Amino acid sequence: MNSLVMPSLLALEPVGGVGYCRPFLDFFVRRRLCLHFPQLLTSPELRPHYAMHTMRLLIQGLIVAAILFGVIASILRKKKLLALTGTLLAIAATAWGGSSVQINENLRDGPAIGLDWFLLDMFLMALIYVPLERLWPQYPKQGTFRNEWTLDVVYFMSTHLPIQILSFLVLLPAMQATKYLAVPALQHLIARTPWLLQFFLAVVVADVAEYFIHLALHKVPFLWRFHAIHHSSKALDWIAGSRSHVVDDTLVRGFILVPLMLGFSQSIILAYLVFVTLHATWTHCNFRPNAKWIEKFLVMPRYHHWHHTSQKEAIDKNFAIHFPWIDRIFGTYYYPDEWPEQYGLSGEKLAPGFWGQTIEAFTGKKRTP
Repeated sequence: MNSLVMPSLLALEPVGGVGYCRPFLDFFVRRRLCLHFPQLLTSPELRPHYAMHTMRLLIQGLIVAAILFGVIASILRKKKLLALTGTLLAIAATAWGGSSVQINENLRDGPAIGLDWFLLDMFLMALIYVPLERLWPQYPKQGTFRNEWTLDVVYFMSTHLPIQILSFLVLLPAMQATKYLAVPALQHLIARTPWLLQFFLAVVVADVAEYFIHLALHKVPFLWRFHAIHHSSKALDWIAGSRSHVVDDTLVRGFILVPLMLGFSQSIILAYLVFVTLHATWTHCNFRPNAKWIEKFLVMPRYHHWHHTSQKEAIDKNFAIHFPWIDRIFGTYYYPDEWPEQYGLSGEKLAPGFWGQTIEAFTGKKRTP
């Protein structure tokens, strides 16, 4: 479960060993699109919270930064295409009205694509995790723009952009189940406990629930067709965790939400969703530092990386998302001192692109490596 905020992935990239900010193409260009088509592209739930003066200053600042860093990158880098493209798009955005585009229509509630939520989600995720990966990488040669990073951006869009549709698919069955399975006495009991204890219990309940649906995604051949996409990345970083089939993503979210909705308040569920977004993204990071005293209690990047390896000794291990002791209880714990040497699928090959992989999961067509 990876979701919360976005600039373009043209963020921090080394030039002669130094990190330079590359143009935030998607963020400012698509933010500008939201100004032109607010009814269609912005989320009704978020509109009341926007300070438009601040948003316009942000867009203008990003356009200036995009031009500045685009020029610097085009001078210092051998490959200049991305830098020049970013600079040209920034100039085009300025010509198209910049941050001064006026909103003249009366906005109303209703279905929307939610492009603003998608941009905020990816912007914050990149802002948090790209610097960590550039400063303390486990695999320094991997880089920010590794092979297939564009595919993972498409997957990020596929699971984050249609927020209204996904919310409906996940929350409708969860709400229906709550009507018949809710235990009022349990809800009142949990509500009387301290907030932090409620939150900890929610994380435990969610992790146990996800353990079993995660196990099923690996062990049931039909479900593995969808989950195999998540394991097809041959290199892990913060965006690689977003590589997930929409069926896989919907199943996992629904399976977690149902037990949470039986006994926990909306504030606790919201807090958990923020936590799982940040933590699940972090566990996929190309991030070397580790805290020995924490890793016994909380899943660290190296622990989850072993779940993604194609090395035989670790296949179908480490299903827990937050607490490694859950794997100890169920006998699926594997955590050597070193990092994995290889990632991806063992003995399987998927279609090369997003649409091919999405359709292939339904058909069950098998390919040989």
